Amino acid sequence: MLAVTDLRAAYGRIQILNGISFAVAEREFVGILGHNGMGKTTLLKALIGAVRATGGHVQFEGRDVTALPAHRRARLGIGYVPQGREIFPTLSVLENLRMATAATGASDAEVIEPVLEDFPRLKALLDRPGGALSGGEQQLLALARCLCGRPRLILLDEPTEGIQPSIIEEIVERLTMLRDRRGLTVVLVEQNLDFIRALSQRVLIIQKGRIIQELTPERLADATVVSEFIGVSA
Repeated sequence: MLAVTDLRAAYGRIQILNGISFAVAEREFVGILGHNGMGKTTLLKALIGAVRATGGHVQFEGRDVTALPAHRRARLGIGYVPQGREIFPTLSVLENLRMATAATGASDAEVIEPVLEDFPRLKALLDRPGGALSGGEQQLLALARCLCGRPRLILLDEPTEGIQPSIIEEIVERLTMLRDRRGLTVVLVEQNLDFIRALSQRVLIIQKGRIIQELTPERLADATVVSEFIGVSA
């Protein structure tokens, strides 16, 4: 589904991605781990088109999308849930969902109602401003809003940051269900080891803007491995 070849990106003269290559199959969940500042978020932004690639290629479902802007990639089926969620705090939950639905040209009944079936916790919150939700509820809203764009691939950046454990478990359950029910594919940047182990079929280690190793989720239980690659204890 996704093929990344020698991808490079920079902020001005500061090179961040230094030739990243990997592929993701349909319905696969791939995790990305690394120390802070190694290029994880830049990688996701380069995949969605929010950061311009300075070299290499990104192919989605056989099409080269390297030069396409973010909105064109989104319409092709690439969704993005950024770190910090970035919902619209003054809009209601329903209005947040409608913002994402607008680009599809479909009705609320066609798009939002099925998404709410997948995220039932949001049904009682539709009239509430996004900014009044808890951090966990905002993350569920960010995921639901992304799904309203009907993506086949979702790029998730640190979805458990600042979220209570019960919601983290719910996100694992929802994403696993979406993979099984909708055939969803996910690339996940995350530092919560339990979360990434629960969801990922493979884990890629990024260091200084390069993928240096691929691990099975089970290897993240090895404290030596974790300390070497991300600098925390398992």
